[in-house]
Amino acid sequence: MTATARTFRRPARLRTALLALPIAATALLGGLASPAEAATANAAAQRPLTCQGQGIDPTAKLHYQTQIFIKAPLSVVWRTHTDVAAWPKWQAAVTSMKPLTPGPMRPGSRFLWTTPAPATASTPATTLDITSTVQDVRPGQCTRWMGPAIGEGLRIDRGTHVWNFIKVPGGVIVRTEESWTGAQIEADPATAIRYLAPGLDQWLADLKAASEARVCQH
Repeated sequence: MTATARTFRRPARLRTALLALPIAATALLGGLASPAEAATANAAAQRPLTCQGQGIDPTAKLHYQTQIFIKAPLSVVWRTHTDVAAWPKWQAAVTSMKPLTPGPMRPGSRFLWTTPAPATASTPATTLDITSTVQDVRPGQCTRWMGPAIGEGLRIDRGTHVWNFIKVPGGVIVRTEESWTGAQIEADPATAIRYLAPGLDQWLADLKAASEARVCQH
């Protein structure tokens, strides 16, 4: 979806304007079995995402929230999500990954990864180096990390990314929300959202494909 500049001048309406689809519709398209399950998803969609009580940057002019249904056990989805070293194996957008902290994901874990950024009217094509620091983790339920993304001619001062995992009959609803802050982002949020929104949607699609493939292999 594309947001207009007018949308970004109305922060109170921003969260609603940036939902990709009503969560019930997305859940049903993803394979939820009944209207009751979709109603449960709808109720969850009315709340901003948090982990351990903390969410995205509330002052950010740019943020996006989306969700997907994954037909796989929660343990499989969680392991796929938190094994950051394996991200390049199932995410084409992650071109390299270097965990900076050994062991499982936990508060204080850091990882350095890269992703391509296409050219826009105001910035060149580049590769973003992203250093993410995990702020909050609740195993099987949520994660939250933040950090800068820096490339040639492009900088996101801080991205804050929250993930929620909701076990439902037949699988897991994964919801995610991310905010970006920085002078370049705030100067042209209508352009930035055209990359943030499809990027998160694709990340969820890739997580779904990787998790469901793991189930089929066993």
